[in-house]
Amino acid sequence: QVQLVESGGTLVQAGGSLRLSCAASGIIVSIYTMGWYRQAPGKQRDLVAAITDSGSTNYADSVKGRFTIFRDNAKNTVYLQMNSLKPEDTAVYSCNARHILFNKNYWGQGTQVTVSS
Repeated sequence: QVQLVESGGTLVQAGGSLRLSCAASGIIVSIYTMGWYRQAPGKQRDLVAAITDSGSTNYADSVKGRFTIFRDNAKNTVYLQMNSLKPEDTAVYSCNARHILFNKNYWGQGTQVTVSS
């Protein structure tokens, strides 16, 4: 059974930092494309950052230079380091694991990040 368990979301003041974690079981994160998505109330879910099996990363324009996605293969965990947070970063952040060849796509339950002004 595959599980992606996010943690680290909380209330933080603008300008602050948070680190989100996505602990995986049942899959090996290093062979999946792992992504962080976010969804604010009334809005669609958007990709924030992703890291491929080769380690390539990509970011939404709105977070470039502020957020960093990385993984710890030994812990089978993917992280999202968020710096210089803004109120518009407020959303539910969800972890995704995708493998095109295996035709697999998994989601975590999400963690709430609230940035106060």
